Amino acid sequence: MSEASAPHAADRRELTAAQRNAVAELLRVSPVADELGRRFVRAGHELHLVGGSVRDALLGRLGDDLDFCTDAHPDETLRIIKGWAESIWETGREFGTIGAQRDGLRLEITTFRAESYDQVSRNPVVVYGTSLDEDLKRRDFTINAMAVSLPDHRFTDPHGGLDDLSAKVIRTPSTPGESFGDDPLRMLRAARFAAQLRFAVHSDVHLAMTEMAADLDRITAERIRDEFTKLLCGADPITGLRLLVDTGLAERFLPELTGLKLEIDEHAQHKDVYEHTLTVVENAVSYEEDGCDFILRMAALLHDAGKPATKAVGSDGRVSFHHHEVVGARLTKARMKAMRYPKEVTAKVTALVALHLRFYGYGRGEWTDSAVRRYVADAGDLLPRLHKLTRSDCTTRNRRKAAQLAADYDALEDRIARIEAEEDLARVRPDLDGNAIMELLGVPPGPVVGRAWKHLKEQRLEHGPLDRDAAEAELLRWARTENLLPE
Repeated sequence: MSEASAPHAADRRELTAAQRNAVAELLRVSPVADELGRRFVRAGHELHLVGGSVRDALLGRLGDDLDFCTDAHPDETLRIIKGWAESIWETGREFGTIGAQRDGLRLEITTFRAESYDQVSRNPVVVYGTSLDEDLKRRDFTINAMAVSLPDHRFTDPHGGLDDLSAKVIRTPSTPGESFGDDPLRMLRAARFAAQLRFAVHSDVHLAMTEMAADLDRITAERIRDEFTKLLCGADPITGLRLLVDTGLAERFLPELTGLKLEIDEHAQHKDVYEHTLTVVENAVSYEEDGCDFILRMAALLHDAGKPATKAVGSDGRVSFHHHEVVGARLTKARMKAMRYPKEVTAKVTALVALHLRFYGYGRGEWTDSAVRRYVADAGDLLPRLHKLTRSDCTTRNRRKAAQLAADYDALEDRIARIEAEEDLARVRPDLDGNAIMELLGVPPGPVVGRAWKHLKEQRLEHGPLDRDAAEAELLRWARTENLLPE
């Protein structure tokens, strides 16, 4: 490290700790990494642990996925690892990457690159580089532009990544304009790393993100989706989301979020619906039990997406957003489809948005048992998430009101538990199946059976379980009113 890039005295102790973390982490993977490095050296090539692997080693959080770079081209890499790797895959070959597995570690070995965009293409143009320095310079951020050579463990940090890691700041190796011009997705990645690592974005980077936000339009929806998902699942998604809105990036692919800044909520309890939404996301994170629940976080983010389109001001000056959950569900489905999320994930998030207001009709327990059954049946396997989303949505600063809402929801959950103990609420079905319906009515499979099944399910929701005789009597009564049986 040059004298110019040496850390300030106050930082030396922290950097020493980071270096100790790196030694401990690298010792864990050294048997495989060093052995692989020796194979490349014997073949006349270089091999370096690089990028996120070095960053995470310094942070003491290196996983089992290791990234390497080399001057060897993919065909040469294959020859070097064949017979040594336990398995090999070539799915990233077009980007110069060969994958391998050894002793429980997943290894990705990539030829030095100098990839960039042609300012028109929506995918990177891959050009092989010729040196480690060239490869590090083309990387997104200084904290990802460090390398450890193998097997000699020589540390290379030409852009001050170690200093930035200590300062918890995100900078680019080249100018931000050059870096983002090469790959506009890096702007979104900056926000993602801010969310994942709880780092700040350097002012120059923030300015370039703002000025170049429209360049994100050159990136495919799938690549944007993947980065955004990582951001929302970060340790501090709120920081990342604020960056997206403040720089104008959100407007390029998630305008519903930016639109919330324009709306004051109906209770005038928050500065705006946008701030309320960020609080709901933060609350939802606190309810997670085992890592990121993307479906819950996305539902929290979009639960009020329908408010701008449903805003109305009454004669008394009060603001309302009637049926915003219905409009919000429609907007959520359309936005997630545009971002290429899987249909199953989209359906679950959309359903939670549609259901998030249902509880507010519960009041002080005025719901009938039928209403409780419908609440559970409509939520289905999303009920645990709906509980969390509904509780997260309570952000009032009025302590008495917050306590009352929490008590009301406690009462609803207790009531659901009581009814579940008496009935199988998880699988509300008619008391007669399709075969019994066909036998009693003397009809073949078809629309009539479906209509009868639906009617019996409504009876089940309304009145609870019926015994066999009562269910058969109800079916016959319904069939006569539908003129399906002789009087």
